[in-house]
Amino acid sequence: MLTKWNPSYLWGVASLWICMGNAAQMDQQMRPLSLRECIQIALEHNLTIQIERVNPKLSLYSLRVSQGAYDPSFFFSYRQQHRQEPGRFDPTIGNIPGSSSETDVFATGISGQLPTGTRYSFTTSMSETEVEDLAFSFSQFSGNAAISQLRQPLLKDFLIDGARLNIKLGKNQMSQSNMTLRWQVMNALTQVELAYYDLIFAQENVKVQEKAVQLADTLLAENKKRVEIGTMAPLDEKQAESQVAARRVDLLNAKRTLVVRQNALKNLLSHEYTDWLNVTIQPTEGLRAVPVALDLQDSWHKGLNHRPDLQRSKKELENQGVVVKYRRNQLLPQLDVVGSIGYASQVRNGSYGDIFDQLKRRDNPVWALGAELNVPLTRRQERYNYKSAKAVARQLKLTYKQFEQQIMVDIENAVSLARINLQRVEATRQEREFAEAAMVAEEKKLEVGKSTSFIVLQLQRDLTAARSSEINALSEYNKAISQLSLNEGSVFDRHSIQVEDMEDELTEHPILEPVYTE
Repeated sequence: MLTKWNPSYLWGVASLWICMGNAAQMDQQMRPLSLRECIQIALEHNLTIQIERVNPKLSLYSLRVSQGAYDPSFFFSYRQQHRQEPGRFDPTIGNIPGSSSETDVFATGISGQLPTGTRYSFTTSMSETEVEDLAFSFSQFSGNAAISQLRQPLLKDFLIDGARLNIKLGKNQMSQSNMTLRWQVMNALTQVELAYYDLIFAQENVKVQEKAVQLADTLLAENKKRVEIGTMAPLDEKQAESQVAARRVDLLNAKRTLVVRQNALKNLLSHEYTDWLNVTIQPTEGLRAVPVALDLQDSWHKGLNHRPDLQRSKKELENQGVVVKYRRNQLLPQLDVVGSIGYASQVRNGSYGDIFDQLKRRDNPVWALGAELNVPLTRRQERYNYKSAKAVARQLKLTYKQFEQQIMVDIENAVSLARINLQRVEATRQEREFAEAAMVAEEKKLEVGKSTSFIVLQLQRDLTAARSSEINALSEYNKAISQLSLNEGSVFDRHSIQVEDMEDELTEHPILEPVYTE
């Protein structure tokens, strides 16, 4: 059983896995993609972006609901009333006979509220009354056409009321939804870019590990020859075999990581993952360290003026200011101007036509004007609502300040990281060159018997690590620049993406539509 775990057995298992992986890859369709193409695909198919695009529409629906407070309403009513009065005796008149009456009342009109807070009601009513008693009977018709109620607040609910509060908050909420969408799109595109660089690193790391396997195989073959001719001990051959097996394992791990990176990028590019099942993404760009001018003050300016999530927080502070204004207004007494104007008509033993004739002639104008004052004795509820709103406003102001400060810290960290990673690129390049030179020199010494296989194996491991560190430094530098762009809120500008907002008209298109500009 122990023989199963020797290097030859491990390599046999590893070879089987590699062959199975290669067979599976033969059915894969290679799809070359640049970073720009990946971003274009993500703008159309990324699920996070598609989900977030719904929220501005929901905010628009909510705004339309709030604006519905000014929609007029039509009403119609009909009522029949019966009245019976018994006969009675009056000392001055004598016996008064009993009577009965039936009245039919029809009323219709429109009522509503204006954006100024004015409440109105336009009504028209008609009634017919039939009276009968022992002495006589008659029919009486009456009608009116009037603004039966006109009420304008002068103090409480004058500059702002519940309807205007909800509409203002609804408009701000729609702006916040668009800002949230911008931020989510920026985050999604940054994730695509980071995943793209991770995929490039994973592919390059597989090449590094394959090179390491080749070096280990070459050394093993040479050691076997030396053992055969007696210039090297068998132990050195076993060390080389162990090194080959270890490098095979590293290669398998690198290939596993490559599969994970492939799937991560596919997930960010698709809304139907099965469409990418047999697709292998092949990045068309390499890892390069293009120096970028880094200016901390300029980055701070961009972050504090262009970050959508910070602008969204500013809108939250503005919203609370509107709430404070409303709560302060509710502390005022209720003083309303009320009035009505119209025309009345009344006909005895006539018809509805006579009523309409009188209303047309406007013979009987009726109007009224007055004021109503309502002063609460304590206003406890309003006072504490106002205090609570002011406290929340102070809290949001501090939260906004804290957010600004955190953005500045994140940007400074990102700038420092980009600078350090650029230096790492140069340092790891030199490390890789020195490792290559050291290994070549040690291999020459081994050929003349002045070194050992153990030292060469150690230098091979150092060279593999140096190569991996170099491509990792290149990847991390590009990722740092991408993260800095996100912290600055300049993702759209960096990738030449134009964003169009549509807050007024609801169409079949997204409220916010990011597209590439030529």
